[in-house]
Amino acid sequence: MIRVAIDAMGGDHAPRAIVAGAVAAARRLPVALTLVGAASEIERELARHPDAGGLNLTVVEAGDVVSMAEPPGAALRRKPGASIKVAAALVARGEADALFSAGNTGASVLAAHAAFGMLPHVDRPALGTPIPTRTRPAVLLDVGANAECRPRHLAQFAAMGTVYARLALGIERPRVGLLSIGEEETKGNDLTREAHRLLKAGPLNFIGNIEARDVYAGQADVIVCDGFTGNIVLKISEGLVDMVEGLLREDLASRDQGRRGSLAVGRAFARLRKRVDYSEYGGAPLLGVAGLCIVGHGRSSIKAVASAVAVAARFAAEGFVDRIGREIAAAGVPES
Repeated sequence: MIRVAIDAMGGDHAPRAIVAGAVAAARRLPVALTLVGAASEIERELARHPDAGGLNLTVVEAGDVVSMAEPPGAALRRKPGASIKVAAALVARGEADALFSAGNTGASVLAAHAAFGMLPHVDRPALGTPIPTRTRPAVLLDVGANAECRPRHLAQFAAMGTVYARLALGIERPRVGLLSIGEEETKGNDLTREAHRLLKAGPLNFIGNIEARDVYAGQADVIVCDGFTGNIVLKISEGLVDMVEGLLREDLASRDQGRRGSLAVGRAFARLRKRVDYSEYGGAPLLGVAGLCIVGHGRSSIKAVASAVAVAARFAAEGFVDRIGREIAAAGVPES
């Protein structure tokens, strides 16, 4: 049985939402879960779920927590018993098959990198997340693992994103787009112009630059950028969805709508929300490390945690990391 190690103390709503999400996942999935963190707090949250004792859940003590505001590198050095570090070590020792954390993203990346190491031919890991488009889901990466990148890193991200889109989204020949400020290859900064040159000369299905307005148009299946830019794109998108939802609710509440019309609008909005809700995807895989790590949103809800556990279990069962490694080795990506 696949076992997922969960950083129960990571996230804005930890440990309650993390534990509740783990319980929800354990109820419906054939998976074993190890909750890592302050055992007394985890047990207190488990007690809120009467059926938890009959589920395949275990608790591992970890005395320290890396908060969302702490500098990740310094915090991990000061706190060798941090929950994210202990959870990553379980996977590295073979006591779990995958890691999930909704905590400090930098700490999750560093802990996974230190515990698992990197796949051959990859310099840096990247967080790749599925995003909705007008046609089908696409992959955006990096969304937060690397604030500063070199051109070859973007080329490697493109290769990893291509493999992810093929294996996880079923897209046979993913189209790769480079996020820039103009479609012309001369547009952008030194990073994007040199990355464009590398991608154009490489073996991937590179379609050129795409602008921010086209991210959700469905023109590209893999959208590549540095982690600073990608994280901003992701956060703006989340904020826009929340704003549109709020405006629609206010508008519907203020109008004298017929019951039939209101129900139709409500159903349509529910379908839209399902397509753009990050909790449907659960978390972003950390691509490039030699172990399976899923990083969740800091605001991860119960639903998002359960979805992330499902993704981690499926990827572990399918040998996702080994397949990424084999495909990257065969892709001929530029190295340092």
